[in-house]
Amino acid sequence: MESQRGQSPDRGSDASGPKQSSVSSHGRQRNSSSSICKDFLRKFVDNELLTSSLEDWFSGHSEDCGFKKPAFDVPFDLSELQNFDYAIEGVTFQQLVRMPNALHASTSDIFEATAHLALEDFLHASIKGLWETFWGPDESMPFSVACIHSTSSKFYPAEKAISSGRLDGVCATAVLLKSLKHSQGRWDHIVVLALLRPDIGMFSGQNDQQPSPAVLGEALFFALRVLLSRSLSRSSTVLQNSDCVYVLLVDSQFGGVVNVQGDLNKLDFDLNNVYDSAAEWIKKHAQITVSSIDRVWNKLGNANWGDIGTLQVLLAIFHSMIQFCGAPKYSLDELATEHSSRLQSRRSERHLVGRQANTNGLFRFQQQSHSPEIVEVQEEGAVNVKPKEILKLEVGSVVLMEDADWQKGFQINDILTDSEPPIYSATPVEEPTKTHLLYVGSSPSHLEPAWEDMNSWYQVQRQTKVLTLMKQRGISSRYVPQMVASGRVVHPGPCNKPNSSGSCGHPWCSTPILVTSPVGETISNLIRNGLFGVEDALRCCHDCLSALAAASSAGIRHGDIRPENVIRVNNGSRHPYFVLIGWGHAILEDRDRPLMNLFFSSTFALQEGKLCAASDAESLIYLLYFCCGGVCPELDSVEGALQWRETSWSRRVIQQKLGDVSAVLKAFADYVDSICGTPYPMDYEIWLRRLRRTINEDHGKEIDTSS
Repeated sequence: MESQRGQSPDRGSDASGPKQSSVSSHGRQRNSSSSICKDFLRKFVDNELLTSSLEDWFSGHSEDCGFKKPAFDVPFDLSELQNFDYAIEGVTFQQLVRMPNALHASTSDIFEATAHLALEDFLHASIKGLWETFWGPDESMPFSVACIHSTSSKFYPAEKAISSGRLDGVCATAVLLKSLKHSQGRWDHIVVLALLRPDIGMFSGQNDQQPSPAVLGEALFFALRVLLSRSLSRSSTVLQNSDCVYVLLVDSQFGGVVNVQGDLNKLDFDLNNVYDSAAEWIKKHAQITVSSIDRVWNKLGNANWGDIGTLQVLLAIFHSMIQFCGAPKYSLDELATEHSSRLQSRRSERHLVGRQANTNGLFRFQQQSHSPEIVEVQEEGAVNVKPKEILKLEVGSVVLMEDADWQKGFQINDILTDSEPPIYSATPVEEPTKTHLLYVGSSPSHLEPAWEDMNSWYQVQRQTKVLTLMKQRGISSRYVPQMVASGRVVHPGPCNKPNSSGSCGHPWCSTPILVTSPVGETISNLIRNGLFGVEDALRCCHDCLSALAAASSAGIRHGDIRPENVIRVNNGSRHPYFVLIGWGHAILEDRDRPLMNLFFSSTFALQEGKLCAASDAESLIYLLYFCCGGVCPELDSVEGALQWRETSWSRRVIQQKLGDVSAVLKAFADYVDSICGTPYPMDYEIWLRRLRRTINEDHGKEIDTSS
């Protein structure tokens, strides 16, 4: 298209002299116009000066009676948002790293860094989900996401801006049109722009209130810069979209949309007064719409993809994508019309379809003559909706598991934990002398946003992945569980699932199972029954550190150390030993996040949502403190948990408690206190040597009879 734009219909091999002269004159005029626009853009760099020029307009006190305080329309009405919501109800948007809440940020620098990362993830998930839904997953996505640096106008991924110390200069985050010629990004390739500002949410819930003049003025400044840059582009696709741009306004909880449209040919390019010229164009010739400010992230910091605030942002991104890519393969209206059939299908699956004339649901409604109320009346013979059946195993029962090549039966001996989901002790039917731990997950058809389902997913599917990875990386330690088998439940009755990864509809079909070794009693049960002593504390510290050292050698961190995830194993040897289980929340790469526990999580994990080198060791200290009878306060917030840690470490409460048990435990607590929250690597070997000497294990090697 660019080559076509460069060719004029008046040019050709038979063109006469005068006609060529005319074209040259037109070219000079155009070049002159572009040159003025470039000079104008070069001087148009300060958003505060533009806001100052618009101050009277914002307040409605302009001397020119033609200017009144602007009352902006909204870019999308509720019917549009509802239609869009219906169209994307089947879209599975990526689960995101949580957006940090400014109220709970430990330091402003850390908050700002993680907020920029979260915003970048949000934009990437948005364009990916929309592209695959409307244009198709087989089409290559032509967009990327990057931050803009204000001083150099260069584009960086957020991680690069943070690592290079350039975060202070980041002024916006942009969705960019990919270009082979300009891989670093250009202003004219900006599809949609997002401004992360801390005070957006203060205007939420106020119907008659728009964003502050400072925020709105900044949005108009960036919008005009994008439009001017597009008008100078050599791409015809970009040029066609130089009259409309969307700017997103977001903070850690809320968001809104500003849309600016207008003909730049009506802009007076006064190089001596660029801000007044821009302000005049905005007042007289620009069409500006501003959405309400609504919540985008929930209280946990996750994107609420179905909320109005998020729908407004997504719809703005969707329209911006259409500007540069043309009409999608699947139209919004087409997908929205499928809402009714999807709704009816869901009702049928859940047996909620009414009978006879009642086709809209389980109940019929009738108006009573004596009351204006609408009364709900149970219909005769209505279908009883059964709750979903979750596989619960009883002691003595046998569960069959199938792998790719075989089936194997396990008899349930005991239920080891009271938590949900439970952990079972089981014996292979063909090997009655052996005992293993058995975990049962949720059927794929049950994986809904319920905590118990996610807990079983981490306990089974993800732990299977972690233990498999450990085996592949050569981690061999008696203090780390070994995977014995993994597979799917063989349910009673016929199974007609379409393929190995599908489900036949039986509530147990394709339910995953994980079997590990060895078996033991959890620390929480030992403490409850008064069976955890001084020697146990020393051995527990040694054995858990051994497990952490083995895992860290392969770059794996546990991230969920607590009494339910440590078992004591009695296998007939002279001394029992401890095994660190529950590796489903293990950290394999930087984007993984640990499970938060107000009492056992490390300080760094609670503050930053990730682990540092000493995080697992710090959690182990809290575990030992708890096991040795330390006072556990009632913690109901992250702030309270952090305050308890600060007070306990500074007053040396933890060290004193562990010192009553062993000098080496106190010394270990001192060491961990000195490296809390630092990037220094954990020196496991020195503490393992000290603990071995303390528990008299340096005098020979004990034979392990468990194998």
